[in-house]
Amino acid sequence: MRAVILAGGKGTRLAPYTTVLPKPLMPIGEMPILEIVIRQLEKHGFNDLTLAVGYLAELLMAYCGDGSKFNVKLNYSREEQPLGTAGPISLVPNLDDTFLVMNGDLLTTIDYSAMLKYHKGRGAIATVACYQRDVKIDLGVIEVNSDNWVANYIEKPTYHYSVSMGIYLFEPQVLNYIEKNQRLDLPELVLKLMKDNKKVNVFNFDGYWLDIGRHDDYERAIEEFANNREKFLYTKNL
Repeated sequence: MRAVILAGGKGTRLAPYTTVLPKPLMPIGEMPILEIVIRQLEKHGFNDLTLAVGYLAELLMAYCGDGSKFNVKLNYSREEQPLGTAGPISLVPNLDDTFLVMNGDLLTTIDYSAMLKYHKGRGAIATVACYQRDVKIDLGVIEVNSDNWVANYIEKPTYHYSVSMGIYLFEPQVLNYIEKNQRLDLPELVLKLMKDNKKVNVFNFDGYWLDIGRHDDYERAIEEFANNREKFLYTKNL
């Protein structure tokens, strides 16, 4: 199975670490977050991987090599200018069957095999992995009607959102919606598909998921991995 790992961003929210190290190589325990991602994908049968690289690409290429140390085939697609999160997909050759696209900085226990099976069964052109995120507002929220009268007053509400996990499954037809060497982000791609009445599916996941893009989340990821290493690296049965 093919997978494209997005690893070309600058990771500015994790500065100053990311001034010298690409975010996917940030260490979680004794290995980079990217290695955890690759090893998880390999366990689920995604063994033909492309790293979409840009910023500090040479460091990523030097660490990962041809993927043989991870038991995968690994190649690289390099963007010469920033193309967003969907644009780099247009540079990857031979995406002629269902393929996965994901960020290279995610610590998660998602079951990629289950997501693939669900995607296939639904007959969608795209499937977005989603996670329930609760956001508490520590203020009184006033809702106003069209005449500027107070319609509601909610003290410190908690709002519930279904958020993208940065993991997608696509059919090859999505490539028709991505112009080569043109900047495009994944949310824009999804909206383009929907505008054209294509089926975009959601795979809901309620396990562990964390994007290490911020300093506090990075520190949480280190602690979580140290305490639950076996569930991320499948040292027990899948």
